[in-house]
Amino acid sequence: MSVTNIKLQIPKEVREVSRVLTDAGFKNFLVGGCVRDLLLGRKPKDWDIATIATPEEIQKLFPDSFYENDFGTVGVKTSSEVESLKVVEVTPYRLESGYSDARHPDKVEWGDKIEEDLARRDFTVNALAYDIPKEKLLDIFGGEIDLKKKLIRTVGKPEERFGEDALRMFRALRLASELDFAIEHETQKAIQNNASLLENISKERIRDEFTKIIMSDNPGVALDIAARLGLLRFISPEFEKGIGMEQNQAHAYTVWEHLLRSLNHAAKRQFPLHVRLAALFHDIAKPHTRFWKNNQWTFYGHEVVGSRLARKILDELRFPKEVADKTVRLVRWHMFFSDTEQITLSAVRRMVRNVGPDLVWDLMDTRTADRIGTGRPKETPYRLRKYKSMVEEVLRDPISVKQLVVGGEEIMKLTEKPAGPHIGFILEILLSEVLNDPELNTKEYLEKRILELSALNPEELAKLGKEARTKNAGEEEKEIGKIREEYKVQ
Repeated sequence: MSVTNIKLQIPKEVREVSRVLTDAGFKNFLVGGCVRDLLLGRKPKDWDIATIATPEEIQKLFPDSFYENDFGTVGVKTSSEVESLKVVEVTPYRLESGYSDARHPDKVEWGDKIEEDLARRDFTVNALAYDIPKEKLLDIFGGEIDLKKKLIRTVGKPEERFGEDALRMFRALRLASELDFAIEHETQKAIQNNASLLENISKERIRDEFTKIIMSDNPGVALDIAARLGLLRFISPEFEKGIGMEQNQAHAYTVWEHLLRSLNHAAKRQFPLHVRLAALFHDIAKPHTRFWKNNQWTFYGHEVVGSRLARKILDELRFPKEVADKTVRLVRWHMFFSDTEQITLSAVRRMVRNVGPDLVWDLMDTRTADRIGTGRPKETPYRLRKYKSMVEEVLRDPISVKQLVVGGEEIMKLTEKPAGPHIGFILEILLSEVLNDPELNTKEYLEKRILELSALNPEELAKLGKEARTKNAGEEEKEIGKIREEYKVQ
């Protein structure tokens, strides 16, 4: 055991909670990640105090508190305007026993000593305690040394810690990426040998750790370790298919390494979660669509198949619908054609319509992450900058039927026909013409075209309407049908 005199910068709100407990005769320590972060010079994301007091005794001392869990943690509210300090969590010393499901302790009891509480924690760097009034650091398991060595190591035997809660294996990866630490050799071996225990862990808990990894500064490190130690399949076995898979001349790296490099660039640029996910998922279907042609590997349609794989995986991991929807759209449209010497403004309008004005700039960010992930030095070459200027220009133009100056009701009044499929066909044809030339979006022109189109026989109108719909979406539906049939996807 090591006890060191050290002065740490503790916020007044945390000091006050500790003071109240101390004055009432209850020994208490600052514990866990906040102590680790203070020693590393990082800003803690939350503040935890462990004490000999029971939850009932804690709540008596702090009337403005809440207790809504099975593990004794009382949330003490403060008057701070800082988000991380609005609640200080106070938990009794805990003893845990029996982990029959490799997820939760079968029995939780309150302990009498801080040493007992620290012994149940996951990693040495998280098993540090700080006596605020005495300004002393308590280190039983060598956490301070591991901080200096930049090492993730379990408290005690790694097999026992991972047997208690298998999710700790993913936490080891997450800490490695967040702190830029290595994982100690014996801990790595135990992860590899006990990976199957993760079958007992819910998809929601895996998703939460996966999200924290994705949102760290260097997520590629953690996911690369996950691949080496056999944890990647618990996120999705689809990623494993790209490991070691070579691409074509445009790519300097394998599929898997390209995805990691794209993700790391998205993290470096601090892009939001859905863009980082799109950077990781955008080429996930390349193993499904790989075909040797003209002396090189081709991956035709990988964005179509990839969007469907992304949807399936994100749904399985129980990601929120909004995050999944955005990610899937970015994956689906990341292969937009951007040669500004050949592309027209109408094609750019269709691209914006497909991905949506709300996501168009995120699509540009996904493309830059993809570009850097291929090994190219420039994030935004002239061609992409020119394309962005074209996007800026077309965002002022109509890109959906909702932005036409006439709608379904006007069509029914003009044609004196009831609602039916012909309304949708006419709107798609009008939109197709306006996407080509936004100046046609006038009441005079569109009403004239409505009368002309309504005079066509139903079969001819349906044919033109379907062609316009296909053109507006920017998809060759026959080709997509072939791809889905060939690769056995829906």
